[in-house]
Amino acid sequence: MARSFFSHVRAWVFDLDNTLYPPAVRLFDQIEVKMTDFVMRVTGEDRPEANRLRKHYWAAHGTTLAGLMREHKIDPDAYLEEVHDIRFDALTPDPHLADLIAALPGRKIVYTNGSAPYAAQVLQARGLDAAFDAIYGVEHAGYAPKPERAAFETVFRRDGLDPEEAAMFEDDTRNLAAPHAMGMRTVHVAPDPAPHPHIHHHTDDLAEFLSQISPRT
Repeated sequence: MARSFFSHVRAWVFDLDNTLYPPAVRLFDQIEVKMTDFVMRVTGEDRPEANRLRKHYWAAHGTTLAGLMREHKIDPDAYLEEVHDIRFDALTPDPHLADLIAALPGRKIVYTNGSAPYAAQVLQARGLDAAFDAIYGVEHAGYAPKPERAAFETVFRRDGLDPEEAAMFEDDTRNLAAPHAMGMRTVHVAPDPAPHPHIHHHTDDLAEFLSQISPRT
């Protein structure tokens, strides 16, 4: 039973984009446009090539930011501020999800490859901000991205959580490998399942899944 599988968990770690809001909102589309603009300016390439490079950096380095830092020595803070300067009106509050997260026993945190200020804006727009105890962005890992294990270790050490008493919720399957290896329960949150040995559960409805494992339901 799913509830018993999570009965020992005392730290609940949630990714942000396409995890704490539905992918159909397509909020990240705005960010991708701004990332491509940034790549164009840094590399001097046209938009099709810059868009290809954006995707290449994400695939090869974990994030576009990591690729730009390693290959072009950019200022990460300037990049994060620019690409996260978007509109949030596509997001709507979800009080039911907020209640379910708040009801989980123990500590609840957001850990994103975006910036913490951006994450705070998303959580506020979703009405989820009061449900969480802390927000960690890529800056809290020294700009090292998920899926690098060292990035997880840095953030978890900073928070003081024990991975063996924690669960990770993510839409990107790559970002569940290190948490699984560290002893965490792993949940893939996405429209379609992507079976991997490092994924314990899949759900296309985060609220429904949390209602199944919550000790209060």
